[in-house]
Amino acid sequence: MGEGASSSSKKSRKPDYSRFTQQELPACKPILTPQWVVTAFIFLGIVFIPIGLASLSASEKVVEIVHRYDEQCVPTNYTQSDLAYHDRIAFIKNNKSNKTCIVTLTVPKKMKHPIYVYYQLDNFYQNHRRYVKSRNDEQLRNPNFKGDLKKTCAPEDMNGNEPVIPCGLIAWSLFNDTYGFSIKNKGLPINRKNISWPSDKKHKFGSKVFPKNFQKGSLIGGGSLNESIPMSEQEDLQVWLRTAALPVFRKLYGKIEHDLEANEIITVVIQNNYNTYTSEGKKSLVLSTTTWIGGKNKFLGIAYLTVGGICLFVAIIFILMYVIKPRPFGDPAYLSWNLNPSGN
Repeated sequence: MGEGASSSSKKSRKPDYSRFTQQELPACKPILTPQWVVTAFIFLGIVFIPIGLASLSASEKVVEIVHRYDEQCVPTNYTQSDLAYHDRIAFIKNNKSNKTCIVTLTVPKKMKHPIYVYYQLDNFYQNHRRYVKSRNDEQLRNPNFKGDLKKTCAPEDMNGNEPVIPCGLIAWSLFNDTYGFSIKNKGLPINRKNISWPSDKKHKFGSKVFPKNFQKGSLIGGGSLNESIPMSEQEDLQVWLRTAALPVFRKLYGKIEHDLEANEIITVVIQNNYNTYTSEGKKSLVLSTTTWIGGKNKFLGIAYLTVGGICLFVAIIFILMYVIKPRPFGDPAYLSWNLNPSGN
């Protein structure tokens, strides 16, 4: 009898007593009275609405120029036939066709430097799973990398028996349109340095890794790379390899470090090299200033105003309910087991 009792006690799953397991620790148990609830909603509304107004005001101060050029930069004889879609593809794939295109932009308001130059692509799915995985990060930073590239980078892994550096579909499809700016026939310099994340340059791309066998296959995807420049200084590639989450995205091309006056005419010489016509995508050139909130973005301000407005509206409803039809606080008559079947 004694042995059975001792063995059963040893097998017991009862936990050792502690204030934590028995939920006896001190705890804050606020009582949500109507006054507290209304005060909380009013406080949130008072905080959120000014933040929303400030965000919208900052967004409105951003001066932005967006110019779509993919259709404009195709000769008219490629766009007016019934086979315009196929003609545009034939034009962009023809290495002998003249892809130089000149467009003009008008500055709507004074733009203070730095003015950021972006290219924008529409209907380009950099977030496709197969595309996102088509890279090898170890190869980009380690000059002694000898691993298997087929799993991650195929079909852009090898050129004959030699590895392609950088490998994968992301690098292979590198954006390669170029832009040259001028005002009144005077060149407007673009600073192409420091456009990628410093952490990417320092940690993700090796200073002793150089491009090799890139775009040397039978099918050329996008831009080429200078094989004498290490990966840590290939900032165009670094920007492109940071893939976008949405099919409409912008990537930084450079910075204009001079103010632009209102109504100035900017002449842009575009080399229209990149093929977005096969996927019926769009290409745009974007010039934008920034404020403390970043670029033009009304969503954040509208979101804050919406949440703040809802909080104030709910607070008013609770106040009216409390004034018009009050109920005693802690009245046991409202407990479910004290109500008759009719709910009274």
